[in-house]
Amino acid sequence: MWELVQLLLRNQMITSPLLAWAAAQIIKTAIDTLRRRRFNLNMLLGPGGMPSAHSALVSGLATATALSQGVDSPSFAITAVLAGIVMYDAAGVRQAVDRQSEILTHILTHVPRTHDDFDRFLMGLVGHTRVQVIGGALLGIAIATLRH
Repeated sequence: MWELVQLLLRNQMITSPLLAWAAAQIIKTAIDTLRRRRFNLNMLLGPGGMPSAHSALVSGLATATALSQGVDSPSFAITAVLAGIVMYDAAGVRQAVDRQSEILTHILTHVPRTHDDFDRFLMGLVGHTRVQVIGGALLGIAIATLRH
């Protein structure tokens, strides 16, 4: 079992994206903590915020693939297309979900309801702005490049 763990930890195709994801989660939690002046554990594990951890992860994977197998490899093509889809989704579709969540939360908070209704607010910060996606992508590229 320990040999398998060691093999996985030496695999840059796994460690680079995971380190990029972890770095993004820590950075966005620190930014949120400084901005709000209180620590929010949900930011450490949840979606949303700057930089995009999803973008960091897929960019780290694509960069690690390019550096180890070349930009002309089928593996890089697959990871680059995957990264594009994830980042498009993070900045596009998920941003629309955020807006809908804000509108519904506004309706729930301003329309007289029972106290129980207020406990069912929709979670915000599902999507990312384009700047957050680019920030995450650059972080993923940097970490994978440094690991290589």
